[in-house]
Amino acid sequence: MSITDTDAIVIGGGLHGTSTAMHLALKGMRPIVIEKNSVGRHASGVNAGGVRQLLRDPAEIPLSMAAMDRWLDLESLLGRYAAMCEFVGHIGQVAVAETEADMRKLEARAAEIRALGWNHEELVDRQELRRLLPAVADHCIGGLVSRRDGQATPYLTSQAFRLRAIELGVRFVEGVRVTGLEHGTRWRVLTTDSIFTSEILINCGGAWAWQTASLVGETLPRGYFAATMMVTGRMPSFVDPVVIGTGRQLSFKQTSTGTVVIGGGILGIADLTKETADPVAERMRVSAETCSILFPIMRRATIVRAWAGLEARMPDQIPVIGPSQTAPNMWHAFGFSGHGFQLSTIVGSLLADLIVDGRSPLPLDAFRPSRFSEAISGVG
Repeated sequence: MSITDTDAIVIGGGLHGTSTAMHLALKGMRPIVIEKNSVGRHASGVNAGGVRQLLRDPAEIPLSMAAMDRWLDLESLLGRYAAMCEFVGHIGQVAVAETEADMRKLEARAAEIRALGWNHEELVDRQELRRLLPAVADHCIGGLVSRRDGQATPYLTSQAFRLRAIELGVRFVEGVRVTGLEHGTRWRVLTTDSIFTSEILINCGGAWAWQTASLVGETLPRGYFAATMMVTGRMPSFVDPVVIGTGRQLSFKQTSTGTVVIGGGILGIADLTKETADPVAERMRVSAETCSILFPIMRRATIVRAWAGLEARMPDQIPVIGPSQTAPNMWHAFGFSGHGFQLSTIVGSLLADLIVDGRSPLPLDAFRPSRFSEAISGVG
């Protein structure tokens, strides 16, 4: 087998792996990304595309705010490829309250965020909800909005990141699987094609990242799921913000072409071994009914396609970001649990800062890989 030496190897060609490689290249390194399928094949390229600060776990809020700053200045990050993402910001994301119980839940959330010193989530009454969402059903009584939020096209975004990374000198090796990891003075990454060596190794393997960790004797959660989406035929423009449910599972947005993308955490059938994710028709029916209840105009919609994507889910619903517990010069970034798309503009940058400079400008302790073993042993 041939041997290729480089500065850093990233396992996984999703958005976070690609972003990490891109930011390492910006710091003068020569990364190689190894992807077993194709770039953006799984969660990164097939999610709902919401660029969301709203209702983040408190630990994620500093990252999400910094990520949104970069989304709103995407050209500085991606250069001539920024327009590919079809990003639209400042349209807002709204959590809709249908009942008084929903509204109390949102009021408690707004109070929690204010107590933490943040003010990006704003309660709205019935009148303001209808100004934001003129087509919303009459029974809806208010909501919570994050006004800077937006949307982008996931697969095109993953390709824009890839092209910018290549422009900066990153090499992508696709259709190649990692079969073994060895560490002496440097990392040796054994694959189905050849051997790669480097000083630095980054595990961005998504739903399969736990397998990569196990190759160095590290046990990390192996949770995963298949999030499902549907898209309609073109409809007259009736909603600008991205909409999520409060008492119901729903993620809902209309694209610039008039199609409506419907998600919201409805689960499909995930097969990690076969690397497939399939929608379940009956579950999708429930999702479609939810849309038509919140937006009566959707009763005229025609569903033209449904799909699912495999994603890692952590027990506490927040990602793993940080150094390996068992191996030197190895780092993890995975387990975004269905809400990593918006964070893709910042996590790779923070990892590059950790790897090259030895520190992150934003707090990452909540995401440390060791938190799971600490919970078992009673530490912390």
